[in-house]
Amino acid sequence: MKKLTMNKTIKLAAALAISCNLVACTDTIGRLSQVGNGPELTKITNPTVKPEYRPVSMPMPTPEIAEENPNSLWRAGARAFFKDHRAKEIGDILTVSMDFTDSATLDNTTTRQRADTEDTDVTNLLGLESEFTKVLPQGLTNSSVMSFGNAHDTKGTGNITRKEAVALSMAAVVTQILPNGNLVIIGRQEMLVNKEIRELMVSGVVRPGDIESDNTIAHTSIAEMRVAYGGRGTLSELQRPRWGTQIWDIVFPF
Repeated sequence: MKKLTMNKTIKLAAALAISCNLVACTDTIGRLSQVGNGPELTKITNPTVKPEYRPVSMPMPTPEIAEENPNSLWRAGARAFFKDHRAKEIGDILTVSMDFTDSATLDNTTTRQRADTEDTDVTNLLGLESEFTKVLPQGLTNSSVMSFGNAHDTKGTGNITRKEAVALSMAAVVTQILPNGNLVIIGRQEMLVNKEIRELMVSGVVRPGDIESDNTIAHTSIAEMRVAYGGRGTLSELQRPRWGTQIWDIVFPF
């Protein structure tokens, strides 16, 4: 059984090493192709055709039939008598404004002390207590057969301070219209500076009524908002640990 388990472990380690080598080789080849030029900008494509794209599914109310008023100049949902330029169809573009400051401070101190003692003695056992010396030739004191003592002392202190500030505006595209009329938006930006690409992505669900008349929406009105900001290039590669170090940090048990 131990031999079978060891064989499985060896096979798993070998498969993991081969997989990591393939990933590392692919990444290495990609980096070698960028020598002297830096990373290339991503081609503009339809985000809904990407393999990782998943349509948003959320609880929806019962659909309501909109009332038609052919003799009225006012259109439901519009803010003026003229054409509403706010995003409302798939493929429409709107501007997302993000301006928020996030800070958090957490202090945690834990102190624990505990002392346990336990004594076991046999003073009377149907008159057999005297027979212990025959079974245990080295002798036994009936008044102190077993004695246990444990002392625990644990102290822990934690301090977390975090502060973030984001202030930017970017364009997003409507990729889906939910049954209740809410819009799913996705926006991506890439900027190449000194062979380092800075990437920004935002996605979420918005209500058409929250879109301002200038076709902008604040981040506070975006439900299920996801914001990702990062980069790739020479500087990012220098700051990222090598794949071997990452694997070692994961599998090393101590």
